[in-house]
Amino acid sequence: MGTCDTHLLLSLMQIVILCLLCMMAKVEALNLTLSGFYVFGDSTVDPGNNNYIKTPFRSNFPPYGLDFSNQVPTGRFTNGKLATDYIVSYVGLKNELLPPYLDPSLTNIEELMTGVSFASAGSGFDPLTPTITNVIPLEKQLEYFRECKKRMEEAMGKQRIEEHVKKAVYFISAGTNDFVLNYFALPVRRKTYTLQAYQNFLIQHITDFIQNLLAEGAGKIAVTGIPPMGCLPLMITMNSPDALFQRDCIDKYSSVARDYNLLLQHELQKMQLHLNFSASKAKIYYVDIYKPIADMIQSRKRFGFDEVDSGCCGSGLIEASILCNTISNVCLDPSKYVFWDSIHPTQTAYHNIFLASMSTIDLIVNN
Repeated sequence: MGTCDTHLLLSLMQIVILCLLCMMAKVEALNLTLSGFYVFGDSTVDPGNNNYIKTPFRSNFPPYGLDFSNQVPTGRFTNGKLATDYIVSYVGLKNELLPPYLDPSLTNIEELMTGVSFASAGSGFDPLTPTITNVIPLEKQLEYFRECKKRMEEAMGKQRIEEHVKKAVYFISAGTNDFVLNYFALPVRRKTYTLQAYQNFLIQHITDFIQNLLAEGAGKIAVTGIPPMGCLPLMITMNSPDALFQRDCIDKYSSVARDYNLLLQHELQKMQLHLNFSASKAKIYYVDIYKPIADMIQSRKRFGFDEVDSGCCGSGLIEASILCNTISNVCLDPSKYVFWDSIHPTQTAYHNIFLASMSTIDLIVNN
């Protein structure tokens, strides 16, 4: 090897080492800013808590989890990772996956401190919603957080955990089930509430939940909106005049999501102003999931998708949870589908949602 080659090799090695150091420094900086990541909500962020409760609304069987390296279903309602798995990996809190709090093997305090999910598929802000499929209400999820906090305090001391809680992120993703499984599907709430009144009813429950988190010492709270509900394959099947051949999004339902998201953003801004006036350092963030999903559907080719109006599992028209099972046919390439089953996005779609949210995540981390 000549002298020039040796110098070139050394220069390349130095560049590689510098790049690695920069990456390590970024993760280190993120870890200093964020102490943990705690998640509340529904199937969009449930990594398997429903495995440990008596509910029919589960996904801990094939073909769920198909794209994990060992193809073992975890209880995530998709073929692989959720957006929250990508987030915790990106900010350096977890190597790969965010665990479910109810997993009995989760005894490591370090695992609790870096983050867990309390979310339960089928849940919602309306207290009636989780009773439909016998899943964990948001209030109970909050109780589990308090229990988690107590376990950490017993191991690490109250003062340290107070600081830890303040520097953690609290991520809330729910609301779709309140409309899809509850308001639009059952007559109970429609008898009592107009659509606008029901939206306000949900917003009130969200503000109460946020106030409870603030009372626990939370400093950074992120709340997602809801997706274009009229584009969910199940909603198209249930509401299209011809479910087999007319499979366009039904804007009647997506427009409800847009209205609700605007109401939610307005309420979160009001809460933030109130916090600012009270000299609180707590921050509340809105995370948009409507636009990323709408973009994938409207610009399918740009994102590499072939199918946007049916799921990969079974017929893709009605299957979810126990209807998507070991005897269901599965598409050849889930990455070409926006939806895994008739309700839930594929791992590829969740990754795109994560990518679309990165600027908000960076803001949360660096603020």
